[in-house]
Amino acid sequence: MADIHPSAVVEPGAELGEGCIIGPFCLVGSQVRLGDRVELKSHVVVTGRTEIGADTVVFPFAVIGEIPQDLKFKGEDTRLVIGARNRIREHVTMNVGTEGGGGVTRVGDDGLFMAGSHIAHDAQIGDRVIVVNNAAIAGHCVLEDDVIVGGLSGVHQWVRIGKGAIIGAVTMVTNDVIPYGLVQAPRGQLDGLNLVGLKRRGVARSDITALRAAFQMLAQGEGAFQDRARRLGEETESQYVRDIVAFVMGNTDRSFLTPGG
Repeated sequence: MADIHPSAVVEPGAELGEGCIIGPFCLVGSQVRLGDRVELKSHVVVTGRTEIGADTVVFPFAVIGEIPQDLKFKGEDTRLVIGARNRIREHVTMNVGTEGGGGVTRVGDDGLFMAGSHIAHDAQIGDRVIVVNNAAIAGHCVLEDDVIVGGLSGVHQWVRIGKGAIIGAVTMVTNDVIPYGLVQAPRGQLDGLNLVGLKRRGVARSDITALRAAFQMLAQGEGAFQDRARRLGEETESQYVRDIVAFVMGNTDRSFLTPGG
């Protein structure tokens, strides 16, 4: 059974899992589905066709599932799907999708979305992603697993950020970022690898050495960027390097941030 504060409004039709806590002055819309033990601290708005997975906690003044900030949106039936065990801090906004973008904004499991951060329509966010205070993820972006986006940063629409990459604070990212990359500077530059993150996850030294060599080849090798990546795929035995190759060879609407630019 859910614990609902007397001042909260839960509209008819909303589905609340076992052990949910709905705090003071929250609003839960009629199309919302909350998994088991979801907690809305207070003054939280969850609306639209929004699903939130088990054990997620949403902090005060977050607005989850409102319509996109997209003038093309005409009220079509779209969704926001949020996974389990996320921490969604104060004043975070996450919007439902648009018909033109596939209709679904997705957020994976075990993420941390710090105060004031924004997840726009049709974004696809992986597991264990951290978006730091006041960072904004624009529409149609893809953030793969274990990405960290620094505070006050912006990610341009349609950009892909590969798994394990890190974006430094106050950075504008306008092009795709390879897996395990390190991007920083006001107009984002690919400056190296996310070595701290790799070591924290216990990645083997041999793989880190292979990634270093791969980065140097991408930065200084002969031929076009994608040709260099293709050669890497033919030569490497490291799955981490193969992750980079698969990412580079995948479909994209943006060009790539290359080393040093």
